[in-house]
Amino acid sequence: MSRGRGSPRSGTLTDAAGQLKAAFVLLVGLSGGLIAVQSDASLPVIAAAILGGIVAGGALLWYLIWITT
Repeated sequence: MSRGRGSPRSGTLTDAAGQLKAAFVLLVGLSGGLIAVQSDASLPVIAAAILGGIVAGGALLWYLIWITT
């Protein structure tokens, strides 16, 4: 265990926060795709809904980070 690198938990917390952010964006993106699947959309429309949801999730995440910092 090296002592010069700071707290060993700081890297773990950063990794966990990044994973939580990615999971949030994917959850929003996949929910858009699931809505498209439920409405019997074609495959390109489902893909567009997932992509649009990921973009919306990224924008929502940016906004949440912006208002909390």
